[in-house]
Amino acid sequence: MAVPPWLESLLSTAFFTVCRTHEDAARGECNMYCLDCKGDAFCFYCRSSKHKDHQVIQIRRSSYHDVVRVTEIQKVLNISGVQTYVINSARVLFLNERPQPKSGKGVAHICEICGRSLLDPFRFCSLGCKLVGVRRDGNASFSLEAKNEVLMERTRKEGMPKEEEEELREGSQQDIYLPTPPPPPSNARRRKGIPHRAPFGS
Repeated sequence: MAVPPWLESLLSTAFFTVCRTHEDAARGECNMYCLDCKGDAFCFYCRSSKHKDHQVIQIRRSSYHDVVRVTEIQKVLNISGVQTYVINSARVLFLNERPQPKSGKGVAHICEICGRSLLDPFRFCSLGCKLVGVRRDGNASFSLEAKNEVLMERTRKEGMPKEEEEELREGSQQDIYLPTPPPPPSNARRRKGIPHRAPFGS
């Protein structure tokens, strides 16, 4: 399946409207999207009551455009080829293309679909442009399996031993948990009590 069934709905959803059910609540803006229900955007409180055990991603805003954190979307979607940005210390990518005046002559990298200038040698400026590229050319994919196959092919070309390749394959199918480091040794000097000044001699 080249395109997930929820992707088009996500890209066409209006976010950051006020939730009708929780319009007076502090976190009542609709900035959540459920990949299982593929419906409208909803707020923090609706997630707790209606989408508790579902796959939900949170949409954020940057310069009036919708973005999603890479750490969230890459769990469910192959985002290779899409330009990412660091905003407020988090790596994000844009959902849809952003209008831009025609790029100048000195631009090194541009989006294959809309022509927007890019910072790095990526193919697309957003998930929306990648969707157009997948449907137009077929030489890009949103499938995580396809991404894993590319990784496997790269390791074969670079001559990685078969045992390490198998570990990489297994690691791509499950979460990798690092052991918790041991606490630091408690050899720091501690004060034994409140110091008392010696009485003055008479």
